Formats: sequence, structure tokens, C-alpha cells
Amino acid sequence: MSDLPQLPFPRRDRLALSPVFRELRAISPITRVRTGTGDEAWLVTSYEEVRSLIGDERLGRTHPDPANAPRVSHAIIAGAPRGDFDKEKADHERMRKMLAPAFSARRMRVLAGRVQEIVDELLDEMAAKQPPADLHAHLSVPLPALVISELLGVPREDRERFRALADTMTDMANPGRAQAALDELSGYIHELMIEKRRNPAEDVFSDMATMDAADDEIAELGAVLLFAGHETTVNRIDHGVSYLLTNPAQRDALVADPSLVPGAVEEILRMSAPSDFGVTRWARTDVQVGDVTIRKGDAVIISTMAANRDERVFQDPDTFDVHRQGEEPHLAFAHGMHYCIGASLARVELRSVFGTLFTRFPALDLAVPFEQVPMRVDRVTGGFEALPVVW
Repeated sequence: MSDLPQLPFPRRDRLALSPVFRELRAISPITRVRTGTGDEAWLVTSYEEVRSLIGDERLGRTHPDPANAPRVSHAIIAGAPRGDFDKEKADHERMRKMLAPAFSARRMRVLAGRVQEIVDELLDEMAAKQPPADLHAHLSVPLPALVISELLGVPREDRERFRALADTMTDMANPGRAQAALDELSGYIHELMIEKRRNPAEDVFSDMATMDAADDEIAELGAVLLFAGHETTVNRIDHGVSYLLTNPAQRDALVADPSLVPGAVEEILRMSAPSDFGVTRWARTDVQVGDVTIRKGDAVIISTMAANRDERVFQDPDTFDVHRQGEEPHLAFAHGMHYCIGASLARVELRSVFGTLFTRFPALDLAVPFEQVPMRVDRVTGGFEALPVVW
């Protein structure tokens, strides 16, 4: 079927989701598309269906025949199924139960003060430079890397290596390079687990070292935690800053009323769409949704980003509004049993950034027209290569 819509879809605006998502949603909330690998998949674009299917146990991350499973991208993270098909649910529940204490409310409260210290230190370093400067390099990238490293318990001298490997893991242009980075990172974490068993500390890797799981499973889980706790937050900082700098009235409102920061963070989470990739699943059995039958083994791309722009749920959904309230909760962190375990950590970081940045740099502005900001096109997470600013 050569006439299927082809991902990724063309964009008219770097900060806006492609209008193709809305067009497909108007035809059918679950539509057959062709992925970047040439395989076929179902694309889910409406809020109602996304929220329903993202927690549906008939869809999973594994596949009964992984060697012949349709792929949604060439990425090693989420591009193809991973894990044991027969044990997926039990493994998922076991891992969430073991990791939950690492992201407890108590730990986040303790970490919040340290996050603010890191934000202040990074902004002090940027202020000491002559503008223009790259906010992406000075804040967006190092902050999540430093925070997740401290939470996990990565030695300070290894943190740059840790961050670089996490970035390389997202490379779609060179899957072999990405796989090598994942293998190296998993091997490093395996060695770190051994050290944590000898000398445990108050960190997540020390907790993981005592898990009832095989070392290679723990190591890969640690690598995925690093990816999830770093790459997505980098993009949300970049996109949040971009929304505010391209909407001066919204930025001024936020500076004038700091109580708007939590709501502004939720709006950034709702609006951010750095790539066309969603939550990827494969059907464990036939799934009937309305008049659509998803067959066992089919790939399903559940677009939380499209759901967060559903005009039937959000008023004027493509408009960034820090005053937005009274609507259904966004699905940036998924929903139900797959709700992101690190959501509270991301909120701590984003609230610190957007409660501080424009107070420290009230004249912050883009150093180049936004259309000239360089984009990352070879990464599964998308986003910016740089964010040049002046102040």
C-alpha cells in the first residue's frame, strides 16, 4: 500500500506538530501509516484512544516473533520490541515496584534543593560569559545529566562519559553506533553495580544492586533510566524556552507572577513535540477498537503529542498559554500503569529552570531568528542542536 501516510510528517513550524496529525484524526483516530523503516504501523492520534490504549494490557513492548516484527524506526531505543514476550507483564510490575522508592516524594523533596543549586551554578557560569551563548549547551544538556547522575549515583568523574553515551544511544542514522553505546553503557553500569554492592550509598544504583534480577537486566534498565531521565528533559527545557521567547507576552506574564510557573511547566509538557515518535507498542493479541482491528503482532504508535493537541479536549490546542487551566490532564507522561515513574523528577527540574531563568536573565532573547536555530534530525528524540541566546 504505497498511498499510506509516511512518517515523519512535514512541519510548517518547528514548535508545532505537523497538521497531518489533525487531518488524520479527523478521518480516523487510529490510522494505518508507513514508518521510516518502510514497515506499516497503526497511528493513534486522539486523546480518548491514546489514554485508553496506552494502558491496555493487550499491547506491549515485546513481540512473539521479534526478528520479524515491524519496526517504527531504526532507533535501538523504542524502534523495535525488547524483552520477553511471555513474562512482560510480570517483569514490568516487578521493575516498577523495585524502582518506585527511587522516585519517592521524600527523595524528590531532598533532591529539589540540589536541583536549584545546580541550576544556579549553571546560570552563574553562563552569566560570566559574553553573549551570545548556547543555552542548550550551558543549561538544557548539563542540568538533566547532572541531576540524573546524582540521583543514580554516577561518580562525578564519569558523568560526561555517561551523558555522551546516552546521547549516542538515540542515533537513528547509525544504529550500529547506537547499539555499541548501549552495550558500553550497560557494561559500565554492570561494573558500577559490583562496586555499589561493596560500598552502597543513598542512590538509585545502590538500590538496583540489590534487585532480584539478572545483572544484564539491571544494567540495561539502568541505561534506559539514564536515557529517559536525560534526553526528554533536555528537549523540554529547549522547547519551553523557545515557546516563551517567541511569545513575549507569555514570558512577561510568567516573570510578573511566579505563581504561574507550575502551570507554565504543565503547558510546556503538553505542547512540546520535538519529534513525531510516540509510545511504541506491539499487539499481543487481536485488538478491536471501534471499527478498527489491530492484528496480533502489529506495531502501534500511540502519539501522546497528538493527543495533547486534540481540539476536542483542549481549547485552541496549538496556542501556548501559561494561564491554561480547567481542562483534562495532558498525557506527556503517559497514563495508568505506564505513567512515567520519573514524572516528579522532570517537574522538579523544569519548575526550577522556569522559576529562575527569566529572573536571572530578564532580557534573554534568541541570538538568531528562530528559523535558523539548528535542529537534530538524526535522533529519535529530535530537538535542537543548539539554542543561541543573548541577554
